[in-house]
Amino acid sequence: MGAKKREMQVAALTICHQDLETLRSFADVEGKNLASLLLRCVQLTDGVSQIHYVKQIVPLLEKVDKNGLCDPTIQSCLDILAGIYLSLSLKNPLKKVLASSLNGLPEFFLTEAIHSFTSRLLEELNTTDLYSYRKVMDNVSSCMENFNLGRTSVHNLLENVLRFLQKSLIEILEENRKFAGNHIVQTQLMNDLLVGIRVSMMLVQKVQDFQENLWKSSSSPVWQSMCGLLSIFTKLLSDDDLLQTIQSTSGLAIILFIKTMFHPSEKIPGLITSLLLRSVDCTNVPEWFMNSCRSLCCGDIAGSALLFLCQGTLAMLDWQNGSMGPCGEALLLDTVHVLFTLSSQIKESTLEMFLSRILASWTNSAMHVLESSSPNLKDSLNGNSSIVGRLLEYVYTHWEHPLDALRHQTKIIFRNLLQMHRLTMEGADVVTDPFFVELTESLLRLEWHIKGKYTCLGCLVECLGIEHILAVDMTIPSQILEVMGDQSLVPYASDLLETMFKNHKSHLKLHTIDSTWIDQWHETWVSPLLFILCEGNLEQKSYVIDYYLPKLLNYSPESLRYMVKILQTSIDTKTGQEQSSPSLGSCNSRGALGALMACLRIARAHGHLLSAPDTWENLVSSTRIKQGLVHQHCQVRIDTLGLLCESNRSTEIVSTEEMQWIQFFITYNLNSQSPGVRQQICSLLRKLFCRIQESSQVLYKLEQSRAKHEPENKLSKQHSSVSLQQYKNFLSSICNSLFEALFPGSSYSTRFSALTILVSIAEVFQPLEGRVYTVYQLSDDIDVGRFQTLMECFTSTFEEVKILAFDLLMKLSKTAIRFQDSGKVQALFQAVLELSTSTKPYDCVTASYLLNFLVWQDALPLSLAACLPQQVACGDGDKPAAVVERNTLMVIKCLMENLGEEISQAEHSLLQAAASFPMYGRVHCITGVLQKLPLNSLKLVGEWKPVVDKLLSLSYRLSAVVSPVIQSSSPEGLIPMDTDSESANRLQVILNEIQPRDTNDYFNQAKILEDCDSFDLEDLNASVTNIDTSAEIKGNEGKTCDVTAQMVLVCCWRSMKEVALLLGTLCQLLPMQPMPESSDGLLTVEQVKEIGNYFKQHLLQSRHRGAFELAYTGFVKLTEILNRCPNVDLQKLPEQWLWSVLEEIKSSDPSSKLCATRRSAGIPFYIQALLASEPKKGRMDLLKITMKELITLAGPTDDSQSTVPQVHALNILRALFRDTRLGENIIPYVADGAKAAILGFTSPVWAVRNSSTLLFSTLITRIFGVKRGKDDLSKTNRMTGREFFSRFPELYPFLLKQLETVANTVDSDVGEPSRHPSMFLLLFVLERLYPSPLDGTSSALSMAPFVPFIMRCGHSPVYRSREMAARALVPFVMVDHIPNTIRALLATLPNRTGQCFRQNHIHGTLLQVYRLLQAYSDSKHRTNSDFQHELTDITVCTKAKLWLAKRQNPCLVTRAVYIDIVFLLTRCLNRPTKDSPPVLESVGFWEEVREIISGSELITGRPCPSKVPGLPQYLQSLTRLAITAVWAAEANSEEQKGGDPISLSQLLESAFPEVRELTLEALLERFSAAASGSGEKGLPPSLCNMGEMFLLLAMKETHPECFCKILKILHCMDPREWLPWTEHCVHLTPKEFSGWTMDIASSERSEIQSVALRLASRVIAHQTRACTESRDSMAPELKRWAQLVVLSCGDRLPTESRLAAADVLTSTVPLFLTNPHPVLELQDTLALWKCVLTLLQSEEQAVRDAATETVTTAMSQENTCQSTEFAFCQVDASVALPLALAILCDLLQQWDQLAPGLPVLLGWLLEEGADPAVCVESTQQVEDDYLFEKSEVNFWAETLIFVKYLRQHLLRLLSRSAWRPPSPDTLCHLQRTASEHRLLLSQLFRELPPAAEFLKTVEFTRLRIHEERTSACLKLLAFLEGKEGEDTPALSAWDIPAEARQLTLPREKQHAEERKSGRVGACEFFLH
Repeated sequence: MGAKKREMQVAALTICHQDLETLRSFADVEGKNLASLLLRCVQLTDGVSQIHYVKQIVPLLEKVDKNGLCDPTIQSCLDILAGIYLSLSLKNPLKKVLASSLNGLPEFFLTEAIHSFTSRLLEELNTTDLYSYRKVMDNVSSCMENFNLGRTSVHNLLENVLRFLQKSLIEILEENRKFAGNHIVQTQLMNDLLVGIRVSMMLVQKVQDFQENLWKSSSSPVWQSMCGLLSIFTKLLSDDDLLQTIQSTSGLAIILFIKTMFHPSEKIPGLITSLLLRSVDCTNVPEWFMNSCRSLCCGDIAGSALLFLCQGTLAMLDWQNGSMGPCGEALLLDTVHVLFTLSSQIKESTLEMFLSRILASWTNSAMHVLESSSPNLKDSLNGNSSIVGRLLEYVYTHWEHPLDALRHQTKIIFRNLLQMHRLTMEGADVVTDPFFVELTESLLRLEWHIKGKYTCLGCLVECLGIEHILAVDMTIPSQILEVMGDQSLVPYASDLLETMFKNHKSHLKLHTIDSTWIDQWHETWVSPLLFILCEGNLEQKSYVIDYYLPKLLNYSPESLRYMVKILQTSIDTKTGQEQSSPSLGSCNSRGALGALMACLRIARAHGHLLSAPDTWENLVSSTRIKQGLVHQHCQVRIDTLGLLCESNRSTEIVSTEEMQWIQFFITYNLNSQSPGVRQQICSLLRKLFCRIQESSQVLYKLEQSRAKHEPENKLSKQHSSVSLQQYKNFLSSICNSLFEALFPGSSYSTRFSALTILVSIAEVFQPLEGRVYTVYQLSDDIDVGRFQTLMECFTSTFEEVKILAFDLLMKLSKTAIRFQDSGKVQALFQAVLELSTSTKPYDCVTASYLLNFLVWQDALPLSLAACLPQQVACGDGDKPAAVVERNTLMVIKCLMENLGEEISQAEHSLLQAAASFPMYGRVHCITGVLQKLPLNSLKLVGEWKPVVDKLLSLSYRLSAVVSPVIQSSSPEGLIPMDTDSESANRLQVILNEIQPRDTNDYFNQAKILEDCDSFDLEDLNASVTNIDTSAEIKGNEGKTCDVTAQMVLVCCWRSMKEVALLLGTLCQLLPMQPMPESSDGLLTVEQVKEIGNYFKQHLLQSRHRGAFELAYTGFVKLTEILNRCPNVDLQKLPEQWLWSVLEEIKSSDPSSKLCATRRSAGIPFYIQALLASEPKKGRMDLLKITMKELITLAGPTDDSQSTVPQVHALNILRALFRDTRLGENIIPYVADGAKAAILGFTSPVWAVRNSSTLLFSTLITRIFGVKRGKDDLSKTNRMTGREFFSRFPELYPFLLKQLETVANTVDSDVGEPSRHPSMFLLLFVLERLYPSPLDGTSSALSMAPFVPFIMRCGHSPVYRSREMAARALVPFVMVDHIPNTIRALLATLPNRTGQCFRQNHIHGTLLQVYRLLQAYSDSKHRTNSDFQHELTDITVCTKAKLWLAKRQNPCLVTRAVYIDIVFLLTRCLNRPTKDSPPVLESVGFWEEVREIISGSELITGRPCPSKVPGLPQYLQSLTRLAITAVWAAEANSEEQKGGDPISLSQLLESAFPEVRELTLEALLERFSAAASGSGEKGLPPSLCNMGEMFLLLAMKETHPECFCKILKILHCMDPREWLPWTEHCVHLTPKEFSGWTMDIASSERSEIQSVALRLASRVIAHQTRACTESRDSMAPELKRWAQLVVLSCGDRLPTESRLAAADVLTSTVPLFLTNPHPVLELQDTLALWKCVLTLLQSEEQAVRDAATETVTTAMSQENTCQSTEFAFCQVDASVALPLALAILCDLLQQWDQLAPGLPVLLGWLLEEGADPAVCVESTQQVEDDYLFEKSEVNFWAETLIFVKYLRQHLLRLLSRSAWRPPSPDTLCHLQRTASEHRLLLSQLFRELPPAAEFLKTVEFTRLRIHEERTSACLKLLAFLEGKEGEDTPALSAWDIPAEARQLTLPREKQHAEERKSGRVGACEFFLH
């Protein structure tokens, strides 16, 4: 918003010196003739001004009379004008202006003008410079475009033009061949070639001569040129080295030329047909045609050439009105058959794209022909014809294609097919037409996850209307909205909904007389939307709001009031009820309030609201706005903010209320944990700032104009100035809040948000050129303190914060940033140097940003003088850019000098370097300052050249020092030998520490390490075994420092990383020398080659992942530069490197240094970088050749020598298939890759199998997409068999053959389990395919042949394979065929009498039955009567083999699966229908089930032996069946009395824990449902009196999971039902029982502990309520319980414990926290409140949300709901914290406990027990112990925020209440402690070094926080004493910030306002 329109840039026209002299000689004295006009024009340098003169040419000539024709001035001028026109470039606007002007040339000048243009054009056509041909072609092209003179000139020179085109195309083609490999030149030449073809076509289409027959004689030069051009086009069409665009355009040109040249025209369709069908009769075609198109007539035409000929046929022939007759119709049909044939052959994605477009074009042509066609053609093209069937197949196969453009073409094809069928119907009814009916039904039967379904349904709706689809199923709108939670489907679903609701509205309007239709429309389309907005899941609502809601409101703005009315009513009816009601929303639900805000936001953003004040008055109250701004659900907050910030008018004035609400929002929303939410907040606020800036401009102009024109109207002028002042105050206030948020210890998210918003303010409100007025400038509000605050942001451990702080400091004007003294600058620079050698990796990043800041602020020279004697001369008057360059140069020289010394020391002792001065920090700083400098426009080039040379030299030296570690045979690095023996011994200890622990012989033989000269590893191993692993090394300053293996490794790989990034940066930013002898550029060709070789060496030899991954990053930068480099030698380097490494991989030379690890280390990265940088617009030849080589290498081989190349090839293929930059270009190789992976999995070498598995996994992701859900077989990650095998046809025979081979031997007698490992991969692919209902039966790629082989794979001896076979079978069987398949499988099972059978076979078959039955029961038509009938038949078949579920079957595994099948049948069929009992009763199935249970181990006890395979699985299956039988018996208790085979008590007393656990789980589900009120009928009678049993079970249960579930059940039950029985059952009084639960809660593991805490709390609460008289007797238990809750809130405890504590606090709020008559002692009550505050500051969102529920409950009590404005509202944790403190302060007053409570609260403020000195020491210890420890990185909790809120509320409480202060003695201890803290802090601050905020960040921050705490406490104590201390300023009530008053002000004023507007709710607060 607010961006100025960019001014048009026009290149000025120029003329040669001779023409200029001619104009001067003809120009008249008065300057009025044409020559004078042109002279003035050409002397201008601005193209835009020249346009003005050009437009005056024709008006001037119109004034000249006819006699002027002989005037030599005009003749010369016209000649010069022709020269000017032809000299201008094609895209220059002057060219079009000149042509347009000359089109109006007076008639009597035309002949002369034509002569001038013709002669000038002829000169152009005679040019011999090949690189000028393009300009001539452009001129010919522009002459033909709407330019009469040009067209006539071309017509006159037609022969010359054609000859020129023929010559130029031949020469360009030849030149292109010469430059093979130089893709920059080739790209230019190919573009010229393309333009030449297009110009040739334009000539034929636009020159009138070609419409006549005069030129059609073989002797005519025009004819000969045409034949020559046709011959060239034929050659281009078949040349695969050219761009496909050239080939496709050549195809168009060939057909156009044939159409133009061939005679008679009636035979053209026949000729083209014979060309396409490759059946040209060479004897029957003219000789010229044979000569020109011989390769097309006689040769073998490539598929691509044939495709482009089809394209030409459809595009260039006239299909309108059936002008070509029957031959044309035959050609049309033949063309589509050719396209169908090509469809099955083409694999390349670009050709697939062409094919789809051509098919769409064919349907368009077919529609044209059908409009006037013969009946035969209509029969061939109606919906039931084979052609339409094939086209539909094409649509179904490609509608899920990964290419968007191809999917779009399928939509066009489908839409055209519908139109084609309509054209063949001849008046029949569309709605009842069988083709349309069947098509609609088949589409609706499809799953909603298929993208093509949406587009095709949309086309159907457009064609037939929506009403008949809604008649089939009215719930379709809801069904579509349901799938809008999946991002990939959202655009399709929203487009379909839009098509549908528009069509429906039009239909209703047309067919309904009154206005009631709108209600029906709202019911159909708006009501489901509102339901989703209130109740849907988060993603679903977000996508519906973003995609669907705007479309609905844009089409029907009047629906907004309907939506608002419904939602307001919903909120009002729910407000004040239970706080978790859906309409109010929560952290998981947005409710009606969220829906309301979303609707209003969208409406305002799209301009459907009249104005903001109108909205606040009529549609939504201010109360609702405020509720939304602090709602617990983040999206409600965002939508409410969006409502305030977004507007369709960029200049809409921001109202005072909006500014107040924004200020309120910022107070509580900066600390958002979600990056997405933070981004949205910052983006919305930026929109608001832009609106303020734009509207302030309007207000300012208004004020200025009124000041000039209406001085008497002071009122309106005052209104503008008041608004501007309000803007300024608002922005200043916002900035104050944001800077306050950058306090010590503020969280990352707070800092990120605050800095991002400040950067937005600085950017939006900067004084720009052309801007009239800037309402606010941030630099005006920057003082020394704020500058220091921004500088301290560099110490953040998050780089995003550093970046933002740096950007903001750079945006502030220089006046805002003033260093106070040079000492500070010196300290800062010294800190930079110290940080750049820190052993903490993140310190060097801080150093880099600080250094850049000093460089750019020109704060260096004096401070650098001490570090660098040799200074670069500089003058005072240097420009800023020169100053920055000089500073950068000085800094880099300084850093290089230090780095050089350190590298020299590291060469002597790497260990010393790693411990004291790791060198990577210096390199990082050098890279950092280089990246900020514009290196292409350097002034001090002479100074820079030696610097660059030295930099490269240092980089290579550093790399040489650390590379032995990175390239060692140990994957984690090797420590090289140091020169002194002590270091060497220490190094060997580290070597032992970092050596790989595995002993796999990776390839066929182990790698042998080369011997070191004087360093015997074995001897050293023996001699240093007893050395302590933490040796000490003396650092630079003499202090000892421990050296760990981690330090050495980090030093080495980070040094490699920084060197790689530095070299990459140098290549990317430094100008290269174009030629070796050139003096331009800082990098020579040789240096670039050296850098390339460096990267090559490290990528191919490094073993440490961190090192080679980052070398890859630098290498990518280099390859991208090389591919764009004009120097041919450099340009060809990537190709040479690629061939070199491929040869090395192929050779498998034992002496090769290629890194042979299991993933090939950096080799895949190296090849990936070389291929990914290849230009995508080219033919990708490197990729093609490389892929062929790799596929060959990756294939199976018998030669053991080729194992290493095979592994490398597989690993490289994996990297390439993963690389998204290669896009669709890699898809043609997927099938070969899959073959290699599957065959590689059968290799005997582990390394090959490992790499094959990794490759296979990558291919699965590449084919089926990234897994989005938890479900392995998510519908979005599957594909129909037709689509899969159409895209990869070679895999069909391969997979079928492989599967057959596996299936044939899998169950043979001699088969070992490991014989066919590839079965796993085969089944893995197949289970991701599914049959489409649209596939048809005659498909050549039918999935049916796979079914018998998959079934036989179920006989595998491997358990996992049998499971996979069962899963893979399901998608291959259509739903309708499942019952028959199940019956067939059951029939194959052995009878009881059969003696010889294999349990593996039985198990595999049963798993297949189970999976099929599961799929059938989950299918859509479950309520169908056929479904019941089919399942009854299956049940009968199951009964026949029921012995498999009984003891006659000795195998527990197969018994378990059979019982699972029985269980599944009972679930599906145990439902009575209207007229008959449940099916299971009618077939006697329950009897059989009872028999199974009564004869099982549940009744008879444990089997022998106890550890039988499959026992747990069997017991679980059996228990599930038994529980189902018990529930069934409960339901039919009267009829089945006494018939139960087993009871719940028997199951609960079973000896098997699996049985008890499942039973308890089932009971827990019932009790939980009853407790929450969600159960349908409550508890059955048999469960109502089970309390005693659970008590007994709880006492004797030893299994932890079972015990946990028993406690959960007791917690769900009402204590009144079971607590009185404790003494009778377990001999514990209720008090003792509560003690027992608390014992468990304090000793057990987390889950049991949290359940026990909940149970104990419920018992305690019940007892407390029960014995109101004798509560004193409960005191010890209550105290112990309170302590237990406090202990459960500890930060280090598991989340589960803290969630339990929060739930307990929430459930006991009315009793213990807010009770008007406190039950607990004050200390315990305050301890519980402290727990709430602690949990509100937890780092975990779930814990904070649970604690927020506690606060919400506390606010909603009768005695507290008046003390705050948020009663009954769902609020966020950020606002819950001050609210909790507000309630607590209010309660202290209510209880009259302020005096004893105040010292406790002041103790919280001071954090008693926290000694600052101890904190600093512990910090230092942590830093020394851990290399990567980033101190306490806080993501949410901010200590000082809590301190701030507590101080505010205490101050407010003390200042307004009449209370008796506590005695001085009570506060004396606090006073003394705080004073001691203050003294200690001042001493600790003095001990810190200069620039401590950078060098000792953690200690400095902690001391600052302690200082703030101490200061707040002392101020409050001083306030209490009523006196002012010398250095402790007293406080007053006015010190309370606005936000503290916002939450707790009296509400009378608000209630009065709400009563007036008729909207009084309980969720309101008022903001002053």
